[in-house]
Amino acid sequence: MAGICDRVPDFLSPAEDQALGPSLGSAVALNCTAWVASGPHCPPPSVQWLKDGLPLGNISRYHEDSWVKTKFSEVLVSSVLCINVTKAEDYGTFICSVHNVSSSSFILQKAGLAGHVAAVLAALLVLLVLLLAGLLYVKCRLNVLLWYQDTHGEVEMNDGKLYDAFVSYSDCPEDRKFVNFILKPQLERRRGYKLFLDHRDLLPRAEPSADLLVNLSRCRRLIVVLSDAFLGRAWCSHSFREGLCRLLELTRRPIFITFEGPRRDPAHPALCLLRQHRHLVTLLLWRPGSAMLSSDFWKELQLALPRKVQYRQTEGDPQTHLQDDNDPMLIVRGHAAEGRSLERELDPDPEGDLGVRGPVFGKPPAPPHASGVSMGEGRSSEMDISDLGSRNYSVRTDFYCLVSEEDV
Repeated sequence: MAGICDRVPDFLSPAEDQALGPSLGSAVALNCTAWVASGPHCPPPSVQWLKDGLPLGNISRYHEDSWVKTKFSEVLVSSVLCINVTKAEDYGTFICSVHNVSSSSFILQKAGLAGHVAAVLAALLVLLVLLLAGLLYVKCRLNVLLWYQDTHGEVEMNDGKLYDAFVSYSDCPEDRKFVNFILKPQLERRRGYKLFLDHRDLLPRAEPSADLLVNLSRCRRLIVVLSDAFLGRAWCSHSFREGLCRLLELTRRPIFITFEGPRRDPAHPALCLLRQHRHLVTLLLWRPGSAMLSSDFWKELQLALPRKVQYRQTEGDPQTHLQDDNDPMLIVRGHAAEGRSLERELDPDPEGDLGVRGPVFGKPPAPPHASGVSMGEGRSSEMDISDLGSRNYSVRTDFYCLVSEEDV
């Protein structure tokens, strides 16, 4: 019997050392459960709690619940210690002991930074990703929008418009320099747009003139250079609201260019009204650094203008592509009347006056000879020129000398 009573208790809980981090003001329950040998001569099992190697004793802030269950030659002993963590002295190492045999320990420690390292690192990582996403949005937003416009934007073609934009500005030296030396070269030469410039009053007495209605109908957009001289006009100061309503009826989302400078009055009624209706207009600000080609001003202006589509130039004389003309002096392979055919030779200069010439130095190439065709002095040409009067040459910008006075 003595050997049975001396058998070491089998602890079910805690199976191993446990580290807990309760915060101040919280409660924690420590469970100690073990199988203990039982017999007629074995002492009754009891559970004793120790803190930092010392018995707890009867302390009011600790509460213990114990129960015993007998099963044949073993007894299941369980004790639950409830601890209210109210101050720093409540933290420590707790151990339960049965028959002077100690179990694994419960370690209560303060919840500091070490317990939240993973959460802190995850929060920092998410914050870094958001910062990078915001930086990329600020730096690359316009480039992404331009790429989308050039790839999937609406193509405004076959709409009867002759110009891409109508540019209205004041007839003062500063505005003329800005339009003719900055705005027009950038949009027409570098971007490929076609502009219609007008320095006359846009809306005299806030009513559109007949010329304005006709010119705006030929343009896809309206650009207003809203300088100090432009804002000094009467309708901008007294009836700008009515004029803006007229412009919104005549054109699609007008573009207003304002200037940053000491003379600019931010409280001007026209500027205040435009800021209130940003969803209906495009308001751009010209800064001292906007003259650079990579500035945001040109990108925002290009987004407000129609999408430009680049087409590959066709080969051959551009005049022959405008109409179906069988002129033997304009087409690459011609024919003569009455069964007499010209010699089939390629035109050495298929691009006409617009093409690239041959080498400057060296012997010039011999002109092509036509068999059966004589253009000598005193003799008439054998080509049929009876239809010259019916041909339409109004679309051409330059002309060839088709016949001479002697041939006629």
